[in-house]
Amino acid sequence: MNLVPHAPRLRRAARREFGWETLRPGQLPPMRALLKKRDALVVLPTGGGKSAIYQVPATLIAGPAVVISPLLALQQDQIAGLNRRREGQAVRISSAETPAQQRRALEALRAGTARFLFITPEQLGNPERLAEVKALRPGLVAVDEAHCVSSWGYDFRPDYLQLGHLIRELGRPPVVALTATASPPVRADIIAALGLRDPFTLVAGLDRANLQLGAVHCTSDEQRWQRLLAQVEQEQHPGIVYAPTRAIAEQYAQRLADRGIDAVAFHAGLAAGERNRRYEDFMADRIPVMVATSAFGMGVDKPNIRWVHHVALPDSPDSYLQEIGRAGRNGEPARTILFFRAEDVALQRFFATGAPDGKELTQLAAALREGPATRAGLATRSGLPARRITALLSLLEQVGAAEVGAGNKLTAPRYAPTPAEASRLALAQFERHQTLRRSRIDMMRQYAESANCRGRSLLAYFGEQADAPCGHCDNCANGTVVVDPVVPALKWYQKLFRRPSAPVPAPSLSHSASPGAKTVDESRPFPVSSEVRHSAWGTGTVMAYEQDRVVVLFEQVGYKTLSVPIVQKSKLLEPV
Repeated sequence: MNLVPHAPRLRRAARREFGWETLRPGQLPPMRALLKKRDALVVLPTGGGKSAIYQVPATLIAGPAVVISPLLALQQDQIAGLNRRREGQAVRISSAETPAQQRRALEALRAGTARFLFITPEQLGNPERLAEVKALRPGLVAVDEAHCVSSWGYDFRPDYLQLGHLIRELGRPPVVALTATASPPVRADIIAALGLRDPFTLVAGLDRANLQLGAVHCTSDEQRWQRLLAQVEQEQHPGIVYAPTRAIAEQYAQRLADRGIDAVAFHAGLAAGERNRRYEDFMADRIPVMVATSAFGMGVDKPNIRWVHHVALPDSPDSYLQEIGRAGRNGEPARTILFFRAEDVALQRFFATGAPDGKELTQLAAALREGPATRAGLATRSGLPARRITALLSLLEQVGAAEVGAGNKLTAPRYAPTPAEASRLALAQFERHQTLRRSRIDMMRQYAESANCRGRSLLAYFGEQADAPCGHCDNCANGTVVVDPVVPALKWYQKLFRRPSAPVPAPSLSHSASPGAKTVDESRPFPVSSEVRHSAWGTGTVMAYEQDRVVVLFEQVGYKTLSVPIVQKSKLLEPV
């Protein structure tokens, strides 16, 4: 048994295996958790060193590390980095490898010459492939881009839904889920969907001080174009313009090109070969400006991007923080401006529609009751298109009408609701999802329209309370931000909430306070992260305070920003 403490072992492995003399802040605690065979959930910005959190422990754990990520390009970058340190230690099994290459990869893993297996959810979902990976007796599973598992998330991938079941089939080694942004409901969904057991959770680095945050209200589309053009003409390259649709991406790219700016469009409607060429050209600095939809997302790890601007309101702070986070990854100053119109809200709400068909849900629930079947078998049995099966199954599983049984086959639980009732419950669950989506759009609108600190507004959405204005947004620079003077009371509340069994004396907020005076500032009536109940909206979690407002995330209706004086006067909230 190795009696050397975990921290020194991890630091030595980081130096020996990767040449890292020091570990970044936040990396060591989740690494230690994994060595103790504890699950972990890590939320760090891209470029914050997430990959190291599984790579270093993997060198100290028996059995290979299985790394699950959705994009081959993203995998290739990590494989290349690992193999530069030690040739052949990272291999991949995917549609990009020939059968002979896949066999050689498995042989290297069995022999122990390779210790990192990169694989997609689709490959792992193949029963034969799953059996081969299970036989390797993996010592660790890393789920990259873990927000893809969450149907609350901004980049939901149905193929990620089965990962919790697949990981159990592998023998349930320690699991680390990694993502760059995840709000509280997304974090909860990741934990539930992957079956993480009491995970060590790290959420850090969401405030990027080198990113200059800004928003510009535009009264018309033409004004928006003129303001973007004026901004891009004075920017250093490279940069990204994010557009809400393929047509708008093409339009803006053409208009920029007509004005002498070397810009091209990127979206999912392009042929795969052309998409790859444009991606590679941008990464190699052959294209200075990319005008893209959200399809230009995961895997874009380019350190010298000088700016990321948006020409429409994004669907949520989740996706916005992820997209602007692609700027300034080398630590140099970078600019992000959101050019928005009030009409953008209606566009995003249009995107957030499209309820599943109740009849299809009923058909699938009935097919599940006929006995265990694969997804392909369920498609045949129910008569539904195979591409729709996974998304419908997610809803049915959430309401207790579907489960994964022996051999990774799907069936109805013993006490499942009737098909008609399952359909009704699933549609209600979908509507709860939609309600949260709409509330996230409202939070994005508040961010854009706010005259207060934008950095604090973003952190509040993610449940992080900043002690002071960010100092790197346009409102901080313009002097419109009201400095919040009640930080001591907030810190006391947070400490009290984290350790409820330990009596903590409240700080005196005034040097002249008389005996018996209240010591907790009444503008903070509920602790941050505590649960509250609203008579109409039900249970929620206090996310943050900003001046005389409180942000609450309600389970049923999503994010709400409430006036603290009105909450107190009308007793709208009560502690749970």
